[in-house]
Amino acid sequence: MKIKHGMILAAGLGKRMQPLTLKIPKPLLKIGKQNLLERAINLLIVNGVEEVTINIHHLGDQIKNFIKEKNYKINIIISDETDHLLDTGGGILKGTRHLDYNDPFIVINPDTLWDKNYNQELKNLTQLYFKEKKPSMLLVNKDLSFDKSLSGDFSLNGYAISKEEKNQFIYTGLQIINRKVFKEDTKIFSMNKIWNHLITEKNLLGVESTQDFYHLNTFKMYEKISSQKSTD
Repeated sequence: MKIKHGMILAAGLGKRMQPLTLKIPKPLLKIGKQNLLERAINLLIVNGVEEVTINIHHLGDQIKNFIKEKNYKINIIISDETDHLLDTGGGILKGTRHLDYNDPFIVINPDTLWDKNYNQELKNLTQLYFKEKKPSMLLVNKDLSFDKSLSGDFSLNGYAISKEEKNQFIYTGLQIINRKVFKEDTKIFSMNKIWNHLITEKNLLGVESTQDFYHLNTFKMYEKISSQKSTD
């Protein structure tokens, strides 16, 4: 089975990427031949997604123009947060309001350097979601992170996700959920609040990624990754 809907979180301010992000939104920064946003879009398209919502805030018109120029053959919806930034949870809730509560959708953060090596891993994540009917996310062992300063977000026992005193796994920025996970009408909130609730109920599952993990969170890290992945 395939998931038809996706959402890309592109509304961040990119403050830690300055001065690059003073004139260009972070999702449009290039690594190799592609920018971060198109890497995320391509991963969704290859896996059968037919409709993608992209939320925007900082320099959002540039993202709109990029989408028009690319003329993708899927339906792309812009969820505009120019006036009020809603954080990750609020942004997802707003951007998927046209979906039924039972419709699964993929959420992807373009801060990660997505490439074709993630195609099978997204397929594995999709299979787990449809088998267990529970929110599922792609995690990676922090030993595979290019940025060794990143600490673990979660622990993983089989497919069960938990949070312990010491966590070995990092959230890659890829998850499958539906709107039933949102239990409140709050407009501005983080997905961490949702994840914590799901963990308490033992309803959050994970698939372990085997890819080297490249996450662009600072200007220095962008420079390091760009020099290593310039031909990708």
